[in-house]
Parts: sequence; structure tokens; C-alpha cells
Amino acid sequence: MKMEDMVIISVDDHIVEPGDVYSRHLTGEALETAPKLKVTDKGTTYWDYDGKKMASVGLNAVVGRPPEEYGMEPTSFEQLRPGCYDVHERIKDMNINGIAGSLCFPSHTGMDGGLFTMASDKKMALQHLKAYNNWHVDDWCGSYPGRFIPCGLLPCWDMDEVVVELKRLADKGCHAVSINDNPTVRGLPSIHNAYWEPLYKTAADVGTTLCLHIGNGHPSPHASMETPIEAWITTMPMAVAFGAADWLNLPALGRYPNLRIALSESGIGWIPYLMERADFSHGQHKAWTHSESIYKGEKPSERFRRHFLSCFIDDAFGLKNIDAIGEDNIAYECDYPHSDTLWPSVPERLWETIQHLTDEQKDKVTHLNAMRDFNFNPFEHHKKEDLTVAALRAKAKEQGVDVSVKSSGGAAPLAAGEEPRPITSGDIVGMFQKHAEAA
Repeated sequence: MKMEDMVIISVDDHIVEPGDVYSRHLTGEALETAPKLKVTDKGTTYWDYDGKKMASVGLNAVVGRPPEEYGMEPTSFEQLRPGCYDVHERIKDMNINGIAGSLCFPSHTGMDGGLFTMASDKKMALQHLKAYNNWHVDDWCGSYPGRFIPCGLLPCWDMDEVVVELKRLADKGCHAVSINDNPTVRGLPSIHNAYWEPLYKTAADVGTTLCLHIGNGHPSPHASMETPIEAWITTMPMAVAFGAADWLNLPALGRYPNLRIALSESGIGWIPYLMERADFSHGQHKAWTHSESIYKGEKPSERFRRHFLSCFIDDAFGLKNIDAIGEDNIAYECDYPHSDTLWPSVPERLWETIQHLTDEQKDKVTHLNAMRDFNFNPFEHHKKEDLTVAALRAKAKEQGVDVSVKSSGGAAPLAAGEEPRPITSGDIVGMFQKHAEAA
């Protein structure tokens, strides 16, 4: 296999939603009360919903900008590369990056749909959530069949409606949903509560994977406002380990052996130690913790391999230890358009880190594992040879895709003329406050 022969599916990317999401699928009172994209007199863009104003619509959507302009911006669509919000431009950016398929998480709704979960009018929120799902599945993903893995949101405040929406989404070909790894932060019962049993059963029945994206229930903490922000960025993927350990101890996994859990934007290098520690903790403490009632003779590491999928952007250490993680438990992620993305050079960087793998293992981590867990088969719509890195880049060349770095006029948190120093958590919090006040 050569680099140009790879078929790459990214299981973690993001959408900056355009303003017509709800008007395409709602009318009357439902549309009147739906989230609305607005612009301040200073040109910054924000979403207005249920009395809340959410600034920084392009949060960290910095792809294509000079690195010195990175930060928790942009704040207007003019600062964004069009592929962030325009599906036709996104496809072009995927082509030049050699990405055959992409699973895209939402932005303004919260990656777990928390905007709707916390809404005051749940009847309207349910209609808004379903409209978002319709837009995502039918308009965004449906514009290019076989190029996107649809990922829905669930009305987790109403379990009867959760079951209905899971089945409805599955009927539409959507076999991924994004939920909070720790729903107690949304005022909902913990994952161990019987409240969630219908979710687990239905997801297993219809073959839908539950995606737990970093930053929701167990966000990486800021040690202090003076802490350099790179400390936070460094630990972001590993923060999902707290949720992973919680879900690993979920009794429902024993009842539903085919239930799949995706740790989204998680990294993989930390997994071997977590599994080692989980096995040790279970063996050392099960006599008094009574955890045998959960595992029933199975090791935690064995349960992880049966149920969990993790993904990586750039994780040479994890790939060198693939045997300790499981070649069936790893998938690739691009993270477009966030600052971690390696666009448009994913194939080159990815190829460097998988040289030691067999061709079968390369296929698994680049696309086969993603296809299996998300019930996604791009080859039903496209010939495999048309989805290779070489073929997609050739298409992008025909399309004239421009990958030159362009300044958007945005800026990092330091004030003009201020001496360079490490950006801190306080700087980023200040940026958020500034944009919130502007909205």
C-alpha cells in the first residue's frame, strides 16, 4: 500500500451551522421560537435562543488562518473558511485533504444538544432538535451521499421521545448520536440510573453508536487563570478518560454485548495505562467493591475492546502500542476546522505514523472500523478507487481548491503592541466575556 492508496474516514469533525438551519424545516411558532443567527452592530455573529445569546459562532474554527491568529475565535462568518459552514465547500476541502468520509459534530447546539436540553419550553425544544437533525441528515449529509456519517442529537429530557428519535434517525440511515458522557451536568440522572435503560436497549437494537465527545461532562479543568492555555490544550483528549472509566463500569454493557461507545476526539495513547489500571483495580478491589456483579468474570480491558472505539489526530505512541489498545478499537479523526486539524496535510502526517502497521491494520484504523461502528458504507455510492487519497486530490485539483493561508483580520488574545508571553486561561476567558458582552 502507498499513501495515495489510503481511504481515510474522519470520525470527528465539526460544523459551523449557517443561519437557515431551522427555516428550512420549521414554520409558524416552532420557527419563531427556534434559534436565530444574528449579527451585532460590530459585525460579530451570535445565536439567540430562549433568552440566551451565544457569541463566537466560529469557536476555534481557525482552519486556513495564520497560526498567529489562532484562538477562541472567529466571531463572524467573514473570518471563516467557507468549508466551515458551506457543505459544497466542505467537500472540496475534504477532497484536497484526501478525506473520503466525515462525521460532523454540531456547534451552536452544544455537541450533546445541551442547548435544547436546558431550554425552558421542552415542547418547542423537541421540535427544534428534530429540525436540527433533519437539517443535518437530509441537507448536510444528504447533499453528498456516501461522504458523510450522519450524527444526530437526542431529547434526553424525555426518554420516550429518545426512543422515538433513535428509531426515526436509524430509519433515515443515521446510526450515530452525540450524548453527554456525564448527563448529571445537565440536571439529568447519571448513566447508571435505570432512566437510561431504554436508550441503551434501543441503541443496541437499531445498531446506533453512542458518541461521547470531549468537553461535555468531564471537561479538562483550568488549574488557574494564570495557567498557560497549552496546559489545557495538552490535557483535553485525556479528560475523556474520566467518562470512559465511568462508562466502562456501566452494567448495561453486560446486558447489551453489541452496544458500541465512541470516545470522540479522545486520542489513544493514554488507553493502555487506563486498561492496565482498570484491570488491576478490579482484581485488587472487587472483593469489597462488588464489581464482579458488573463484569461477571470479564476483565475491564476485555470489555473495553468489545464496546469502545477511540480516535486519534496525531498519536504515534498510541499506534506503536496498537496491540495494547486493539486494532479494532481505533479510528482516525481530522478535527476540521479546529486548531488541532492537520488539514490539508492529513495523508502525509497519517502515513508517517502508520508505517509499522500491516496493510490490514492500516485499513482498519483509516476506514474499516469507522464503517463498522457507524453502519456506514461509502462504497454503496462511490467506487473505492474514487475515494482514495490520490483520486480525491485529483478531483480537488480539477475544482481549483485554494489552500493558501489567509488572514481573516482576527487576532490572538494579546493586545496590539503587547510583548509576547504565554497565552493564559484568563486571556481566553476574557475573550469569551468580551464577545458575550458584544452579543
